[in-house]
Amino acid sequence: MMNRRQAAQAECTVGIVGFGTVGQAVARILESDLHPNLRLTHICNRRIANKKVDWVSSEVVWTDSFECLLRSPVDVVVELIGGLSPARDWVKRALGAGKSVVTANKQLIAHEGAVLLGQARDNGRQLLFEAAVAGGIPVLQGLRQGLAGDGLSGIQGILNGTCNYILTRMEAEAVSFEAALTEAQELGFAEADPTADIDGHDARAKLAILIGVGLGRRVKVDDIPLTPITGLNPIDFIYASKLGHVVRQVARAELVEETTATRAGVQPALVAEDSALGRVGGSQNIVVAEGRFGGETAFSGFGAGGGPTSVAVVSDLLTLQGGFSQASEGRLSIDTGPTPVSTEFVDRQYVRFTVSDRPGVIAKLADIFSKNRINVDAVLQEPGWPKAELPFVMTLERCTTSAVRAALGEMEGLDFHMQPPFWLPILEKGDRS
Repeated sequence: MMNRRQAAQAECTVGIVGFGTVGQAVARILESDLHPNLRLTHICNRRIANKKVDWVSSEVVWTDSFECLLRSPVDVVVELIGGLSPARDWVKRALGAGKSVVTANKQLIAHEGAVLLGQARDNGRQLLFEAAVAGGIPVLQGLRQGLAGDGLSGIQGILNGTCNYILTRMEAEAVSFEAALTEAQELGFAEADPTADIDGHDARAKLAILIGVGLGRRVKVDDIPLTPITGLNPIDFIYASKLGHVVRQVARAELVEETTATRAGVQPALVAEDSALGRVGGSQNIVVAEGRFGGETAFSGFGAGGGPTSVAVVSDLLTLQGGFSQASEGRLSIDTGPTPVSTEFVDRQYVRFTVSDRPGVIAKLADIFSKNRINVDAVLQEPGWPKAELPFVMTLERCTTSAVRAALGEMEGLDFHMQPPFWLPILEKGDRS
């Protein structure tokens, strides 16, 4: 039987499934001399003839058949095809065939992680997924191991580089959402179909994983509410700046005291410009964990792209090759069912109205807020806008999500609206609901 030193020197053979941007970046690391005990032996992809490159060793087997990979003696399958199908079936079959799996597939882990980790445990294999959240930032390991001595009560972060790039461009150049999105697509920061990013589905899957790993709660991904960033206008960034804030897509979750519920949501929000979230620009990501004893701990860096993501994948391979203990039970809750998700946060609020101006507009809106036990904090109105379509902002003192929704619902029928009111929470440093 090998001791720890011998196990650390044992060769680990690797098969990659999916030879796109990340798959190629992983292969380049494995084909370098950086990790001699990790050996790439198989690459599996559709239309494999179009994928072959001359910098991969001639000993590597290229195949378009997943069956070929299952029959091979590879120790670890690296799944990089993304999505739920066929990835879910292929990962199950790989674990059933006695192979450990490393994946960067956030949707798979968010929706099926508990089931797959249970299967890995039952088969004496491992399923590692550090690259599924925030790319090359070792946030899952940091939450699971580095902060294991603390009791985490909340997590918030900027988890989608595409959205962050768009929002920081709108902030810096006062361009429209459409113009910033087009620029992001031209530079490769956004997909041709950016729906998963801008509507929040990508960040939601990552948040569900963070809730499981960091807060120890298993939640259904679809229970986490989303608000797209598409409703933002350049004027929102002007008003945010006057308030000392910037706009970011924020994914956040908090334990609800004395219950099994977790407050969670993904939405654009105003954050203080000098806060950890406010300082993150471009396509970078950040995760901020709130601990009972240690306070705030931030993990930041580039969360997407072939380079950073491949580093996380190879780090998981090194964990497996080195024989370190990675019990499934310590990574996500796999023996309990989903717990409730609450949407009831308590925050200050930013509400932008666009109206046909006339006397009594502000008084009418303030009256409705008052009836819903919401105090108006301030009214901001930039000069120079036409009275026929006038944008202005009302900021509200701390109140519940449901109270804001109820008040805005009452305002829907008012005839002076030129656009529906646009609402964002204002997240202050140190605020806890």
